[in-house]
Amino acid sequence: MLRVGVVGVGMMGQHHARVYSELAKEGKVELVGVADANFERAKEIAKKFGTIPYADYRELAKEDLDAVSIVVPTSLHKDVALEFINTGTSVLVEKPIADTIENAKAIIEAAEKAGVTLMVGHIERFNPAVLRLKKELERNLLGKVVTITAKRVGPMASRIRDVGIIIDLGVHDIDVISYLFGEPVKTVYARAGNVVHPAGVEDHALITLGFEGGTGIVETNWLTPHKTRTLTVVGTEGIAQVDYIEQSLIVYNHKWVRRAKIEKREPLRNEIEHFLECVETGKKPIVDGNAGLHALHVALLAQESARTGKVMEVKE
Repeated sequence: MLRVGVVGVGMMGQHHARVYSELAKEGKVELVGVADANFERAKEIAKKFGTIPYADYRELAKEDLDAVSIVVPTSLHKDVALEFINTGTSVLVEKPIADTIENAKAIIEAAEKAGVTLMVGHIERFNPAVLRLKKELERNLLGKVVTITAKRVGPMASRIRDVGIIIDLGVHDIDVISYLFGEPVKTVYARAGNVVHPAGVEDHALITLGFEGGTGIVETNWLTPHKTRTLTVVGTEGIAQVDYIEQSLIVYNHKWVRRAKIEKREPLRNEIEHFLECVETGKKPIVDGNAGLHALHVALLAQESARTGKVMEVKE
């Protein structure tokens, strides 16, 4: 039975703890503890899910864990990840992998050297609707894909203080669109601005992604009163529309409209189960460190493009 833990039990981290707790009740893992700099919060979540609270993640790292979820502010990802990697613990780092390319590479290199699993939490890859869409694209249901357009908008989240919307939200669809095209992004052009974000970084953006085989577009903001999470794929033989929230997929062509039969399931549970399977078997994660690095690289270039007005080439 894998011994697991969670570092950072805020808005997203508490759900990692919940899923591990559910798996623990099924006899699949042992939730050893949760850590948070806010010890009162750690105690609250630990009590709720029947585990031990830690104020210092370094103390949790001493507990001989097999795997840990790291759900702390992006600027802390490197330090926390390396602490666990250096004890031989496999890590699931919430997206984005890190705050800089250098820090992301340091995490990847450390994991490779230690021989542990490194996975990045790009949760939309595990959305049942996206998984089904990928299968349909692989069997050429839409013909050649021409454009993929994502819309990820909603109100400002009070928890966001250290990054702008491109890094916090846009990176989701940068990763998904690259995954669906089956190739890395080649060029990036973005326009962005600030209206409500207290830190003065961008809170709305429009990003154009250039691929060898087509074009991706990401619209994202913290200005829209209601939350929308959609994806549209245009191919030479049809169009597919995904609603991330509803986990629905509808395909249109010249003759018919079809709604895919999809078994709804929590993407985070899918993600964590895949992570644990990789830890146990040694298989490569669907979203490994290099995939996380590419999404971060493109997002950072999108920010630079928005600042300079230039089209940026993605040179890995």
